[in-house]
Amino acid sequence: MSKRIVIDPVTRIEGHLRIDVEVDAGKVKNSWASGTMWRGIEKILVDRDPREAWIFAQRFCGVCTTVHAIASVRAVENSLNLTIPLNAQYIRNIILIAHALHDHIVHFYHLSALDYVDVVSALKGDPAQTSALAESLSPWTRNSKNEIKAVKDKVSSFVSRGQLGIFANGYWGHPAMNLNPNVNLLALTHYMQALEFQRISNQVVAILGSKTPNIQNLAVGGVANAINLDNQHTLNMSKLANIKGMLDQVVQFVEQVYFPDACAVAAMYPEWFKYGGGVKNYLAVPDLPTDAKGTMFDLPGGIIFDGNLATLMPITSHDNNRLINGITEGVSHSYYKGGADLPPWRGETDPE
Repeated sequence: MSKRIVIDPVTRIEGHLRIDVEVDAGKVKNSWASGTMWRGIEKILVDRDPREAWIFAQRFCGVCTTVHAIASVRAVENSLNLTIPLNAQYIRNIILIAHALHDHIVHFYHLSALDYVDVVSALKGDPAQTSALAESLSPWTRNSKNEIKAVKDKVSSFVSRGQLGIFANGYWGHPAMNLNPNVNLLALTHYMQALEFQRISNQVVAILGSKTPNIQNLAVGGVANAINLDNQHTLNMSKLANIKGMLDQVVQFVEQVYFPDACAVAAMYPEWFKYGGGVKNYLAVPDLPTDAKGTMFDLPGGIIFDGNLATLMPITSHDNNRLINGITEGVSHSYYKGGADLPPWRGETDPE
């Protein structure tokens, strides 16, 4: 006799996802995934002043607020063919890249790592051996035996008191977890350190954006940051130097910790590469404009089909015809009326 198992909501994602699984004799016979949350931001914006649309649009997500805000402002600016002051572009760029650094660290360590890292196994690791392993992989100065031991002792105290918190619902001891105790202990140490560095990156967003999440400094045509190099209450050289120092710290963490960890974890789970591949067509829109008209970018764009780098088609402009006409939104499996695949600017978002 089959049994239906419902997991609702699925956590550690943005949004509300529900999974229904039909199990018969210990085997999955069928499954369904559905995201049922509809917030209606599109309807809220109807008839509002377009200059304030970004304030609402950034509430589409509680994590990627900044990118929604800037995309909304740019949409209005593009429709009016506005030129953006170069300092405003730079401020937006720093906010965007600081937010991206924060987002990548959070997604790898705090949203994904516990699928690969066995915290219980980490408590069997030896700090001295773990430190030696870490120092063979990276010059990161915080791979010392003492720091690793401090993390192990801290997490051990959680476990001994039964106050596991975020570690309470892991797959501890699962046979699919491939990391040995020392590697688990190293990953757990970096998990804890990553909490600090994602905060530093997000602090940059807050300094320039007035707060985070949901920045407050944007305006159609630029930003609302006051710049006066001789005034301590405005954006000045001291604050810029402070921002640079914080981003330097985060970059060092990414280069000496995050990147080696990502490579190490990938190498130890080769069998997982055959799961969840999905559609292998990739799109990157050019970003971080370095001129007032938004025609030159620090981050390049392009399209890759079927995961084949030989198919790379560069995108160098937001006016690229393939970019404008090649993207459609499908709503046939969504909680909207209609079923046609339409470009975003013609999309129908009437709830069913």
